[in-house]
Amino acid sequence: MKNVINFIENDDVAKSELFAQLKCSESEVKILQQLVKKYLQGNEDMLVLDILQDLYGSENYEYLDHLADIKVLLELGWINQRSFTPVKISEVTSLELLTGVVGLTSSFLKLLEEGSLEMSLPDVKPYADHLEYLQDQFFRIEMYQKMSSIRHNVHEHSLGIDRIQNKLKLLETRIVERIAQTAEDIVLDKFFKQKKLEKKEEIIFLALLREEYNATDASLREMTALIDLISFDDYDRIKNRSLLEDGSKLISEDIIDYEEMLNPFGGISRSFYISDEILQSIIHPQKKKKVTKLKLDMLIKDQDIFELIDPETNLDDVVLNPKTKDTLHNLMRQVDKEVVARLVTWGIKDKKSGIDARIIFYGAPGTGKTMTAHSLAKSLKRQVLSFDCSKILSMYVGESEKNVRKIFDTYYELSSKTKTEPVLLLNEADQFLSSRSSGPGGGAEQMHNQMQNIFLEQIEKFKGILVATTNLLENIDVAFSRRFNYKIEFKKPDEKQRRELWKKMLPHGAPYEKGFDIDKLVRYSLTGGQIHLIVKNTAYSVAVKEEPLFTLEDFIAHIEKEKAGNFDNEKSMGFLI
Repeated sequence: MKNVINFIENDDVAKSELFAQLKCSESEVKILQQLVKKYLQGNEDMLVLDILQDLYGSENYEYLDHLADIKVLLELGWINQRSFTPVKISEVTSLELLTGVVGLTSSFLKLLEEGSLEMSLPDVKPYADHLEYLQDQFFRIEMYQKMSSIRHNVHEHSLGIDRIQNKLKLLETRIVERIAQTAEDIVLDKFFKQKKLEKKEEIIFLALLREEYNATDASLREMTALIDLISFDDYDRIKNRSLLEDGSKLISEDIIDYEEMLNPFGGISRSFYISDEILQSIIHPQKKKKVTKLKLDMLIKDQDIFELIDPETNLDDVVLNPKTKDTLHNLMRQVDKEVVARLVTWGIKDKKSGIDARIIFYGAPGTGKTMTAHSLAKSLKRQVLSFDCSKILSMYVGESEKNVRKIFDTYYELSSKTKTEPVLLLNEADQFLSSRSSGPGGGAEQMHNQMQNIFLEQIEKFKGILVATTNLLENIDVAFSRRFNYKIEFKKPDEKQRRELWKKMLPHGAPYEKGFDIDKLVRYSLTGGQIHLIVKNTAYSVAVKEEPLFTLEDFIAHIEKEKAGNFDNEKSMGFLI
């Protein structure tokens, strides 16, 4: 502690060994001396007014002239504000600091104790293995994090950033020199060279890799945090977003991927991670076996149960009753990291499990149940495995029970092989969900009850997202109703929603008669599916005319046909806005 005593007892601060490193004026060093004395007495935090009055007295307000010294020390990073709402020093006036509380920073205390902040590195020598190389690279990321933190809380031009940048340059130079002396290839360095990653892309990758090794709270996985890590100002942040957007090198070459989640403010945020194959090759370089992540579309052709769907629309594209949309957005909040952390802490959710939800969509045909299921999957960045439940009874008698299990066994098998969690969609699930017979009944009824019991058992233990669609909720067996934690009604669209649907579905760029009034179409009570069908059929009939022109009369004619039930056997997948 010789440096500490020398610093506080030296009346001629210019002769202090630390003076040159502090880059302060004599009056600024006197303030630091005073703070160190108070710190040694057990006072970590000091009111600025008390500090200045202790040094310069309260008469004639001479102490006010030294408020600028406080501001400089804050900018240099030797002291910091002890406030729950710190502000940038460049944005605060000197007088505003007078009633503030400050304290010595860890950087200053380290300098005081060790006599220098210069980074001392051992002699350059080859890397013994890839773990030693990673240690240097993770230290590098730690420095980028410190600079990002300083940029958010301290004046942008503070010497704190300059010092870390100098250390960082020294470390990066040392990494290059050690690699040059290492005879064997270091897996990660070889990977960077093969992929020809730019420096900022390397930093993003290293930050994500550090999260994997450290098993932290994943704070560096979010887009904002990663962009802040490699950006020095707002312009830089805007420019660097392209490194993490679809089409960027890191994503298009399957180096990293992301999951989308609903943040607490209602927006969608991205959480990034390194692709499985690349991660395994770096964490376990001694394993030469290539890890292949199978795609669902590669396996789906080998089975005859499911249809694989890549949804094209998300929840924002679908016209829904506001209450229905709120319920779906609440469901999506289950994947928000703060919500997941709470559920894990409370013991409700396993740390490694994903979102679990068993959902019934019920309502009249054409109200958008199937399309909404697809859109929910798209919003969660998942594919859909769709099963038409009407198929189950067309199979051989006595095989239906076995085939119910096969639905779920095949789903789990596909999920396991591809390491994905697609949404399981059971369309037209009425026969599965309807009330079971209570009497002795015949063989067909017994078979149906047995099939439902197996289905009930599978629903009970299902892990993941399951959506079942049905037209009538009142026919559902009570036992099934209890197993579904979300029961969402799809009502026929009101006038406002019908207007949105017509505006979206009417052909754009097509010729319309003069005075065409969409409000005259809106007044007809139609579902989204019906509007979709009417627009399509009207377009076909207009297209064959010698002078194609859309008129209200054309649309009304097809509306009347639809209302009369001429197209009851037609089905629609849903509706969009």
